Amino acid sequence: MALLHYLLQLKERWQLTIIAAHVDHMFRGEESKEDYRYVEGYCHKNDIVFEGTHLNVTSYKREQKISAQLAARECRYEFFEKIMTKYDAHYLALGHHGDDQIETMLMRQVRGSFGKSRAGMPVKRSFACGEIIRPFLCLEKREIEDYCCRMQLKPRRDPSNEKDDYVRNRFRHSILPFLKKENPNVHERFQQQSEFIYEDEQFLDEVAEKHYRKVIIKKAEDKIIFSVSALQSVPMSLQRRVIHLILKYLYQTIPSSLSSIHIEDLLTLLHAERPSGQLYFPEGLRVVRSYDRCFLTFEQLNKPEPYNLIFDVPGFIDVPSGVLTADIKDYSGQQFPNNLHSCICDVEHITFPLCVRTRQPGDRIAALGINGTKKVKNIFIDQKIDRTKRDSWPIVVDGNGDILWIVGLQKSRLARASTQTKRVLTLMFQN
Repeated sequence: MALLHYLLQLKERWQLTIIAAHVDHMFRGEESKEDYRYVEGYCHKNDIVFEGTHLNVTSYKREQKISAQLAARECRYEFFEKIMTKYDAHYLALGHHGDDQIETMLMRQVRGSFGKSRAGMPVKRSFACGEIIRPFLCLEKREIEDYCCRMQLKPRRDPSNEKDDYVRNRFRHSILPFLKKENPNVHERFQQQSEFIYEDEQFLDEVAEKHYRKVIIKKAEDKIIFSVSALQSVPMSLQRRVIHLILKYLYQTIPSSLSSIHIEDLLTLLHAERPSGQLYFPEGLRVVRSYDRCFLTFEQLNKPEPYNLIFDVPGFIDVPSGVLTADIKDYSGQQFPNNLHSCICDVEHITFPLCVRTRQPGDRIAALGINGTKKVKNIFIDQKIDRTKRDSWPIVVDGNGDILWIVGLQKSRLARASTQTKRVLTLMFQN
């Protein structure tokens, strides 16, 4: 009421068009309805356009599975946005004061907020078709109450503010009195710190933005892939900020359930000796590190379906990453392609039919160049193959189940062509 009265006094001088927007959250039954009628009556008496609504926030809270305070805020601001758009308003003036700012900054520090969030509520920020402004952040609650007394205003009071059921109330009742006792003007100090933090954060975010563009490998609406080594090459404080920019891009609006703890967890994953791992962030965001790549995505990363396909020779077969072709040719010592995308085997040492399949538990290959056998799992690790690709990687096996070729990675010595070879099986891969 104090803010509405204050703006009303300035209406003629500043040529203001005032619309009062009031939300009944329906938490307190008849009592909150009386608040609604009180504001509506004041507006009609003073020829102020009134826009009000009754919102079942409790129902919204259950549907969204969020706290009552967050549900109320989301419903309230959605209504404010509609009213601003309806009237093409330039400003949404809110009545937050300096004591509210102290509570907000302390709560966010305790929760583990990061970046600009630590600065609490900005004096001004973009919203809907205009801006939110908070003219009373420079005042403490006592000064506003004094104003109401002088102007003979009788604002309605929410009795729930006297209870310690909400976190904010506990800060208000337990911590705020102590701070004011130490420094009666503590709200000014907090507001100054808020503005300093915003200024510092704006500069540091501009620096981080340059590094952000360098580390990103791929960016889509709900997915980002970045280079781990590129991120590690910048100072740690900027690493945090780059991660925050990535999260801000993906979430669009950072959820209250995301804190600096999540950023530290991601940094720990990126700097760990193990080259792979994954994390689960709020609202279904999945983080997967695989060697020098880190994926952050809201997509459901379904595990690929295993396959086991008969490979006719001669012939070709489609696999998830490309096409395999096979043929049998006479051999008289001539040169065949010898690279990662081809494999030449002695037909006499192969049992048909061939199969192309995905890896199976316990798979081993008599790898060319070593004695004994080696686990397929270890070959994937040694070659730094992305974990998301291993379960669909094609492996060629013969009729005995012996692995002839882990396509593009490792050949077997079991059917290696020699000077005694008469015919060869040629396997070629094209992606």
